[in-house]
Amino acid sequence: MPERLVVTGCDGFVAGCVVHQARDVGELHAFSLGAQLLHREGLTWHTFDLLDADRLCLLFRKIKPTALIHAAAMADIDFCEANKEIAQRVNVGITEELVRLCRECGTKMILLSTDTVFDGGKGNYTEDDSPHPVNFYAQTKADAERVVAGLERNGVVTRLSLVVGLPMLGAGNSFLSRMIAAMQAGREVGFPDNEIRSPLDVITLSRALLELARNDYSGYLHLAGNDVMSRFEMAQRIADKLGLPRNLVVVKNAGDLPGRAPRPRDVSLCNQKARSILRTPMRGLEAGMDLVLTRKKGIVL
Repeated sequence: MPERLVVTGCDGFVAGCVVHQARDVGELHAFSLGAQLLHREGLTWHTFDLLDADRLCLLFRKIKPTALIHAAAMADIDFCEANKEIAQRVNVGITEELVRLCRECGTKMILLSTDTVFDGGKGNYTEDDSPHPVNFYAQTKADAERVVAGLERNGVVTRLSLVVGLPMLGAGNSFLSRMIAAMQAGREVGFPDNEIRSPLDVITLSRALLELARNDYSGYLHLAGNDVMSRFEMAQRIADKLGLPRNLVVVKNAGDLPGRAPRPRDVSLCNQKARSILRTPMRGLEAGMDLVLTRKKGIVL
């Protein structure tokens, strides 16, 4: 593992899982806006706003990280559409500052981007396909990708498909947690049947990101599961896996939700490159769910 690893956004779902899984790092530094969620030997938690450029610079230069996993972002698509200025500052401006610091300190940077940088016209996107965002959130991530690509041999852009899992630290923003709670209470859960994804479990994703932090890969990489399906089919399969009533999973498409920003239709990702260069195996939905449920303790089903 890298000698000194920084992970941003550690009060979030994915980054929280990365920190939870990162047990063999020399120095692990967690950056978050919210309060410290984990105490462990070798882990130093820093609570501050990444928009505070002066504090970010002082801290980064003091740590001089070997690698950075940049997960912090404003990820609410509809909020970004309605609040473009702050979305730009967070998703692009902070990335620009971190790239500058990585260049100064010789730090390898891994950016977490999204499958939705594509317009969804064809699906099975490879790393060579050009982004064409259909909403402002995706535009900010495409802009951030270009900034990180400027690091060349020290820059990695990972495009994530829909992430499935349960939070390892804090509440997190996991659709699976919300889905389980609603269905256990007998409430219907709505998912689109016209949005196609290649979902990946959060444990596999975290392991892949940590592997990238210590290997010499640079460039673009799609981190996605082996299965392609609609979000509605995915929810049905998860319900079956958990023994929850399938009839509570209903179709709810974008056109039914007023004020919702545009979403691409089919942004399934080809994970062939990830399967060829990573030791971490990409998994299908069933195997990924098995891994999530094995690692998450205390869930009542």
